[in-house]
Amino acid sequence: MLKLRGAFTALITPMKDNGEVDYDAWRKLINFQIDAGIDGLVPLGTTGETPTLDEDEEEKLIRIAVEEVKGRVPLIIGTGSNSTRHMVLYTQRAKNLEADAALVVTPYYNKPNDEGLIRHFQAAAAVGLPVVVYNIAARTGRNISAPLMEKISRIPGIIGVKEASGDIVQIGDMINDVAEKRRAEGAPFSVLSGDDSFTLPLLALGGDGLISVVSNLVPDKVAALVRTGLSGNFEDARKLHYKLLPFMKAAFIETNPIPIKTAMTWAGLPGGSVRLPLGTLDPKNEAPLRTAMRQIGITYIHNEEQKDG
Repeated sequence: MLKLRGAFTALITPMKDNGEVDYDAWRKLINFQIDAGIDGLVPLGTTGETPTLDEDEEEKLIRIAVEEVKGRVPLIIGTGSNSTRHMVLYTQRAKNLEADAALVVTPYYNKPNDEGLIRHFQAAAAVGLPVVVYNIAARTGRNISAPLMEKISRIPGIIGVKEASGDIVQIGDMINDVAEKRRAEGAPFSVLSGDDSFTLPLLALGGDGLISVVSNLVPDKVAALVRTGLSGNFEDARKLHYKLLPFMKAAFIETNPIPIKTAMTWAGLPGGSVRLPLGTLDPKNEAPLRTAMRQIGITYIHNEEQKDG
């Protein structure tokens, strides 16, 4: 069974100015990430603007990702939906296209009860592709508590959780009351942070890593933070954390992925526009974002820094 550990990037979907997916830029982004030492890639999540992608666009993005990755790192495809039937179809598609795992978000808007959640993830795992649960109540309206996650973790094929509750107590419970029990039984279960700024606390509590937004821009720096923390060197990990923290904050100054795509475009990396209903970065947030980029040593193209004056 796949064991996930390290720094994984929740990939943006590069787009042209006309809003079309930029597939050439997608290839470049994937190789940029792997060459920089990232441990895995997570396309078609929220950061990838999946709610606005057509199914043929999603399939092409997956096919290209599989071609470019060539098994070098785990490829975890976002297959979530608030329709269990649709989620199963997306998960089956990911399996057919030879992804390594699926990231399945808590069904949003429906607010399912406990039985519904358990059965939803049973249906996901029954496809036969390893499944990571994505717990993010701020976007879905439904939190998965540690006791409920403990039940879900016992479903064969559920291999971990992307924990984005923002609750450090719950994160600790996920590690101590869920993951440690599975590990003691010889079953892998990874707890990965879904919030960049919670990476260091999660590692200190015994977690396994991060699915990151910030690593779209600086995969090498995020990978270094995670590896240093996993090695137990928390003195150096703290230094890396505080170095990255201003940009971790700035990357969420507006709705993700607006700031990160803007920063990537400024830095000359594949980024591009966002699709409606997301809009462009508010001009008042440009200077703080550029300042945070400077603090992590990122330079610009097109003289973007002149806008500060």
